[in-house]
Amino acid sequence: MNCIIVDDEPLARAEMQSLIKEISQIEILGSFSNVPVATEFLKTKEIDLIFLDIEMPLISGLEFAETLPKDTLIIFTTAYSQYALKSYELDAVDYLLKPIDKQRLEKAIEKAVLYKDLLSSKTVKNTVESNTTDFLFIKADRRYYKINFSEIKYIEGLKDYVVIHTQTQKLITAMNLKTIHQKIPADIFLRVSKSYVVNIKFIDSFDNHNIYIDDAEIPLGEVYRSEFFKAYSGGSLNFDN
Repeated sequence: MNCIIVDDEPLARAEMQSLIKEISQIEILGSFSNVPVATEFLKTKEIDLIFLDIEMPLISGLEFAETLPKDTLIIFTTAYSQYALKSYELDAVDYLLKPIDKQRLEKAIEKAVLYKDLLSSKTVKNTVESNTTDFLFIKADRRYYKINFSEIKYIEGLKDYVVIHTQTQKLITAMNLKTIHQKIPADIFLRVSKSYVVNIKFIDSFDNHNIYIDDAEIPLGEVYRSEFFKAYSGGSLNFDN
């Protein structure tokens, strides 16, 4: 797996390169100070992953992300938290706040490697063949995989696919999040952002912006927040104070 770094701050680029080399085997093919230079590089190279700053001169990281091929994975790196929800609307793998925490970066890279493997494998041809009140079947490689609803922790939208996170495995299928949400029980599975549906039985904790399931930090979208709170307390929760 290879990557590039796009950030207008020289020290930030140097730090990112150092951290990546320390914790990962992915190959760094380039480091760029602005989007136009990175765009020229991408005309001759196929890149798996981009570590992308957001607030940059000329063209922002968010604008750049909208132009990238669907199979290019993005990890945003920024000093500003207000862009988090927008980044997930762009199907970013992760969103890291500066200064970059090494363990947090390592987790994001592991996630990117996993998704690269999933998207490259035959499992992207999976389809949801049928479902009942208790489980659904996903067809892959001439086999049918039974997935009990009670085992699904959360479902994540990724590009043109969804990743089903269960207690024992991760399966990817060519389907959008809205479609699969319609096939699973609405009283158990809540849509909490553009990119996530969660099983409320697996929620460990939550605040006004995130939901935590095991080691996953799932963004809570503004338009979904009130409905999510109603599921727990009839809408009486308030994190503003």
